[in-house]
Amino acid sequence: MKFEHTAAWVGFTAAAMVAVTACGSQGVKQAADVVDKSDAIMAALARATDRTEQLGSAEVRMTTDIGTGTPIAMDGTYSWGDGYAYDIEMDTKAAQMQTLTADPSIRVLFVDGAYYYDVDPQPAGPLKGKEWMKIDGSAVFGESGAKALSGSNGSPSASMKGLKYADDVENLGKETVDGKSTTHYRAEIDQKKLGRLKDAYGDQDGLLGKATGGSTSMTMEVWVGAGDLPVRLKQRTGTMTVTMDFEKFGRTAVVKAPPAAETGDLTEVLKNATTGQ
Repeated sequence: MKFEHTAAWVGFTAAAMVAVTACGSQGVKQAADVVDKSDAIMAALARATDRTEQLGSAEVRMTTDIGTGTPIAMDGTYSWGDGYAYDIEMDTKAAQMQTLTADPSIRVLFVDGAYYYDVDPQPAGPLKGKEWMKIDGSAVFGESGAKALSGSNGSPSASMKGLKYADDVENLGKETVDGKSTTHYRAEIDQKKLGRLKDAYGDQDGLLGKATGGSTSMTMEVWVGAGDLPVRLKQRTGTMTVTMDFEKFGRTAVVKAPPAAETGDLTEVLKNATTGQ
């Protein structure tokens, strides 16, 4: 296994997956508290944020582009009712993880701040005879960034709450997305106003910081449909773009970490491999 090459992709892929759902933990101001922004826009976004948070989980389709020109496709379950977690399938070739599995897609779990990749057991090394590869979030976001994104701070509702930091929020009008009538909103958020998320972007010990460290702002777009629920969420930071389409909201299966006996922890290997990059 050529881990030196694969490790960077594991980290960047993980960073891209979480980036869309990690804009802070502070609530969006209600319309009555808004002075500099349109009451109607902020009230609509506050309703969408509240509804998303209440439902606690969703089935999603997502693509990430980390600046390579080859978007990574993913789909599965996201849960944030009792801590943030997900269970998705990711395109193996697009993520350049063919050395870890022969399957065209790779299952990825995020539980209790760590990523788990369903890999083929390797003949030697940390993954010898193991079904799962573990990467702690600190290898992606750095220690301070991982702490900032703990608990439910990485959920889609937390992402939408980050709109309170926006200097400019626009209503771009009605659009049809996935056959659904929506209202399209766009916001520009200065990196210094991202709340605790700035710890993740600013920590140069983390792969996310390395990938987006040159960016000074984040552009977030949300398409809100019937029932005040988001239909699509898009986030652009530097050269990285993540798009999440919500297929269905509501309670889904609980995401659990794989058995420890079936797991090889490569967190320190990844940190050591990326330190000199």
